[in-house]
Amino acid sequence: MRDNDGPAVAPGMWAHSMTVQDYQDLIDRGWRRSGKYVYKPVMNQTCCPQYTIRCRPLQFQPSKSHKKVLKKMLKFLAKGEISKGNCEDEPMEPTMEDTVAGDFGLINKLDIQCDLKTLSDDVKESFESEEKKKGRIPKKEESKELIQSQHIEEKLGSGEPSHPVKVHTAPKPGKGADLSKPPCRKAKEIRKERKRLKLMHQNPAGELAGFQAQGEPPSLFQPKANKSNQPKSLEDLIFESLPENASHKLEVRLVPVSFEDPEFKSSFSQSFSLYVKYQMAIHQDPPDECGKTEFTRFLCSSPLEAENPPHGPDCGYGSFHQQYWLDGRIIAVGVIDILPYCVSSVYLYYDPDYSFLSLGVYSALREIGFTRQLHQKTSQLSYYYMGFYIHSCPKMKYKGQYRPSDLLCPETYVWVPIEQCLSSLENSKYCRFNQDPEAVDEGRSKEPDRLQVFHRKAIMPYGIYKKQQKDPSEEAAVLQYAGLVGQVCSERMLLLRN
Repeated sequence: MRDNDGPAVAPGMWAHSMTVQDYQDLIDRGWRRSGKYVYKPVMNQTCCPQYTIRCRPLQFQPSKSHKKVLKKMLKFLAKGEISKGNCEDEPMEPTMEDTVAGDFGLINKLDIQCDLKTLSDDVKESFESEEKKKGRIPKKEESKELIQSQHIEEKLGSGEPSHPVKVHTAPKPGKGADLSKPPCRKAKEIRKERKRLKLMHQNPAGELAGFQAQGEPPSLFQPKANKSNQPKSLEDLIFESLPENASHKLEVRLVPVSFEDPEFKSSFSQSFSLYVKYQMAIHQDPPDECGKTEFTRFLCSSPLEAENPPHGPDCGYGSFHQQYWLDGRIIAVGVIDILPYCVSSVYLYYDPDYSFLSLGVYSALREIGFTRQLHQKTSQLSYYYMGFYIHSCPKMKYKGQYRPSDLLCPETYVWVPIEQCLSSLENSKYCRFNQDPEAVDEGRSKEPDRLQVFHRKAIMPYGIYKKQQKDPSEEAAVLQYAGLVGQVCSERMLLLRN
């Protein structure tokens, strides 16, 4: 490692070589890489604190908007159908102006705008406001009320917290409404209720057990033991079978980031051309800022050493390009790192001509599914890191929609469920998420003299190196490095000093 005298709000260093375990430990302390440059925002000094966020793929359930994106892709592949316009609740990628200048990773692949109204934290408020509206709606708007109720009912079917929903149907022409009878119930509502009660029966101790406690009336119909009542898994939605005469063929290839790899080398020219097209169209970069040198340094150079341990994933650990080939050509590339405990998203670039497929969301869901696949062989690999979550920037809050997820406490470096962090972030941009006032950073530098230094072609502990130095600023720089990387990494990595 070579220490870098960068801005105070984001100290960083050039990593010539790094093990995947070193980088895993660093990102668990709030670090992030851009090419071979590794940096860490100082959260309480930057204007827009960037909190490391990770998703828990093993418990992940796609939301309604996620399912729309997956179904849109399937329809395009099967029949060549192209959706017209964007749904209101469909995430979209923001422009470069919406990013934070200090985020050297630029907009990593998931930087897309979301409709946060679908988040479970907001559902209760939505229901209460709808109920109030219903009490004030005149008879001439009954048909409109029915549409609103159906919209809420669809949310209930997505697995979000439930509240009682009344569905009123307009009387048939020529007939008055019989007020002595209960309101008519839509068949769809009955099916939804059956599904909810079945889930309650299967998981009486889980979150779904709250339906009847919150006033849901018991159903008159007993749920049948039918697999069709079970919600489709992420894999079911991604790998749904296509007809033999499908209009398009999509293939996802995992390629190691190495010019020694024949597949990476043969696809480099096409991948680079796609990157230039993306940067110029989406981020309005001038041609001289997205040349081959910039592309290679940013997305093809990695400090991570490839490893293939016997109990690791079949593809090994390291940096990869996940290429999306449509009908024989690349339309998107997701840059990822596969580490001991996670898949870490680095960046995504795609063909702007296929923006209608919401490739940012689609690739994120594929990467979550890929993490689940790797977990089957390597059990400790069970998280999906999405980079930084910036609550103070409205268009950067979308990552919180991939639930369940956790934010990293910037002081004690423990993971805290995002639901427990949001209220604090509403009151202050910078927050210590760990609620235990006595808790400290357990991985902090406790013995700086044990830090390893590489100086004049020799490796030595800092305790010996500092005796040879007379510049007081050198000690401050080394101790700052030790505090940022923690005790374990300071003893395992070599700090280069000239």
